[in-house]
Amino acid sequence: MDRQTRSLLAHADHPVAAPLDDSSVDGLLARALVRGDERVLDLGCGEAAWLLRALERHPGATGTGVDVSAPALERARQRAEQAGVTERLTLHRAEADAFTAPHAYDAVLSVGATHAFGGLPPTLDAAARHLAPGGAVLVGDAYWEGEPSARAREVLGEYQDLAGTVDAVTADGWTPVYAHLSTRHELDDYEWNWTGSLSRWALDHPGYPDSAEALRAAAEHRDEWLRDYRDSFGFLCLLLRRTAV
Repeated sequence: MDRQTRSLLAHADHPVAAPLDDSSVDGLLARALVRGDERVLDLGCGEAAWLLRALERHPGATGTGVDVSAPALERARQRAEQAGVTERLTLHRAEADAFTAPHAYDAVLSVGATHAFGGLPPTLDAAARHLAPGGAVLVGDAYWEGEPSARAREVLGEYQDLAGTVDAVTADGWTPVYAHLSTRHELDDYEWNWTGSLSRWALDHPGYPDSAEALRAAAEHRDEWLRDYRDSFGFLCLLLRRTAV
């Protein structure tokens, strides 16, 4: 099973591919889209859950989503049609870090997609290239909430603690105007959904060639979460504006 298909199945019950609940998503979007008629770009949009939520709540806004996953974009198109926002949503199948556009955007989103750019700093560099003057960037990434074990670093990669993450962002010319730290409930709910949705699909399709592999992948992920990084992993969403000079 390829990574894109596995991710789609794992997010079936949690299309926001990050550990945030509905109220947190709505609150962040309300702060990012203050006028209601913004042009919004989501780099690494997946199923475009953020964009669809923004367009449903702001009838004057328009959205552009960029992702490499054809299945995720197709699901986004289907849900856009169901929500009646198709005419205000444009989707591109492309590498997020290579995307170009003919105009700037009032809000640039990239939540849980910094891996597509090679980390948080290059994600912000990419967002800045698309950002209109006075616009805002909403970015979400991991940080170490507690001291990670060597195994946690091996599984997830290298991150900083909360203070170090914010220091790096401000040193790069950004000012946080709001932030959200995912709660323990949000973190656990996301992981149970990820592993549970993938497991349920495998159990419901025992005759499929990928079902055994999907069940193993869910079990391995669950074991890594519970044993290796649950006590140290945190997730931070930052609403940023360019620091005035």
